[in-house]
Amino acid sequence: MKTRAITGFFFIIVMLASVLINGYVFGVFYLLLSGLTLIEFYRLVKKAGINPDVITGVLNGAFIYIVFALIAVDSDCHRLIFLLPVTLSAIPIQELFKKNSAPFTNIGYTYLGLIFAIIPFTFFYALAYVDRTSANLHYPMGFLLMLWANDTGAYLVGSKLGRTKLFERHSPKKTWEGLIGGIIITAIAAYIISLYFTELPVDRWICIGVLISCFGTIGDLIESMFKRSIDVKDSGGILPGHGGLLDRFDGLLLAAPVVYAYLYFVTNA
Repeated sequence: MKTRAITGFFFIIVMLASVLINGYVFGVFYLLLSGLTLIEFYRLVKKAGINPDVITGVLNGAFIYIVFALIAVDSDCHRLIFLLPVTLSAIPIQELFKKNSAPFTNIGYTYLGLIFAIIPFTFFYALAYVDRTSANLHYPMGFLLMLWANDTGAYLVGSKLGRTKLFERHSPKKTWEGLIGGIIITAIAAYIISLYFTELPVDRWICIGVLISCFGTIGDLIESMFKRSIDVKDSGGILPGHGGLLDRFDGLLLAAPVVYAYLYFVTNA
């Protein structure tokens, strides 16, 4: 428990620092973080006997992140998106030259890693530029604070009052009571955030909080389903007491794209 607490403390400090310093540090930090998460994903599937194209996948992952980061900052860079079919085609082409018994399984998991580890971080980064004016790091910071509030609330309420299993087949410890507790705690956090980050009214911050609670929980369940499908307990050991990066950022899997879509239509209406 002590190791978990110390790791959690430094993890929060680093995460907040990456958002608070400036937009460049924010972008580079999450580029590196998404790359490490993708490598962790490929290492996991290799344990299950699958051979994804790691180098080609990581290079494509970095390119996808950079392309969408540039588009988020400057919409005139949208032409770069047409290069993606060219770079992504290298994954199945490369498999042609290998002697594997299940080439499409390898190709499929290489692409899945990009969806699982890269896409969520691209949307998270894009939150800072969702209003198309200048970098506003209040949105990604608010997202992180509410995501942590949801995790904390769900854990505390679930451990004390949890009785009704949410998806026992994929995550035996998650309960409906924990989910509801997480939503309530996140809504309270959203209200507090609205007092300091006044870009949005309180009702919209609370709406974002509810989206993060619901879709963050679903992302957590999907990651648990993935780990069970390849028979592993933790995604890695890079964070002592907390598992791997996929374990820590599974909440971004669906929540970041959904929240970005919501904010895009709200701020550009």
